Amino acid sequence: MDLIEDEDSGNTPEFTVSEISGAVKRTIEGAFGHVRIRGEVGRVSRPRSGHVYLDLKDDRAVISGVVWKGTAVRLDTQPEEGLEVVATGRLTTFPGQSKYQMVIEDIRPAGQGALMAMLEKRRTALAAEGLFDEARKRPLPFLPEVIGVVTSPSGAVIRDILHRLRERFPRKVLIWPVAVQGAACAPEVARAIAGFNALTPGGALPRPDLLIVARGGGSIEDLWGFNEEAVVRAAAASDIPLISAVGHETDTTLIDFAADRRAPTPTAAAEIAVPVRRDLLAWTGEMQARLGRAVADRLDRRAERLRDLSRALPRPDALLDPARQRLDIASERLPAAL
Repeated sequence: MDLIEDEDSGNTPEFTVSEISGAVKRTIEGAFGHVRIRGEVGRVSRPRSGHVYLDLKDDRAVISGVVWKGTAVRLDTQPEEGLEVVATGRLTTFPGQSKYQMVIEDIRPAGQGALMAMLEKRRTALAAEGLFDEARKRPLPFLPEVIGVVTSPSGAVIRDILHRLRERFPRKVLIWPVAVQGAACAPEVARAIAGFNALTPGGALPRPDLLIVARGGGSIEDLWGFNEEAVVRAAAASDIPLISAVGHETDTTLIDFAADRRAPTPTAAAEIAVPVRRDLLAWTGEMQARLGRAVADRLDRRAERLRDLSRALPRPDALLDPARQRLDIASERLPAAL
């Protein structure tokens, strides 16, 4: 008989570390295969792998979360510390550290209040860098030769802009097609602004003299791509004067603060971009008429002055007659003197 044999050992199953870890993993994944968790984003880490690691917390607990690279690039809202969110995904375990975590498949702000709080925080930070300073803003050209438009190639926005430009003063237009909402919006818009700036003036593809970034109205979520930091920095760094025309008159996005001019609508952007050709021709004609009248008036005044001066001068005959008389007298005396 083994003196140190545990009397209960026969009733208690024995697991290896891997076995018990696998059992816990199956239990958690089976019970929480798909969950939605509301909480505040805590620590956020973005290593070079492209994955995103973060904490979700409330006043009593913290859950670790991971967003795999393929999912992270498709997220409409990127996690930021302090943002109140609703994360959708599944619970699993990470045996290497004996902890459970959430594999996040989607993450959205927990209502418009959370979005507005994040927007104000971002606006304040970018303003502190001077990206919205009036001194940075460039004057718009009076009559641009080439206009670059960053927008969706289909839909009412580009049609309205082209129609209004043709109606006011036809110009060459280059369109850089982009997604105007969703995860692809911000990187595509930022690349388009930088791409137009990279064109060579006078090259085969002419560099625009003016840029318009436009999209129609929508909810704050629809317009969110134009609040992203990448878009704001691209607009602020643009050497080409830029008009932002995002949403309707009541919509405001961060690109509006960085742009050189904000238009309340895409149609209004076209009106700001060029004058009305008929009005310009009428103004030119009026200026020509005024110049003609000014020249004629000046000539009339000079002619009148010349007439006044001529009346003050003696007649030519009055100046010559005494000299002629003296010549006649001298002529009569000349023979006697000889």
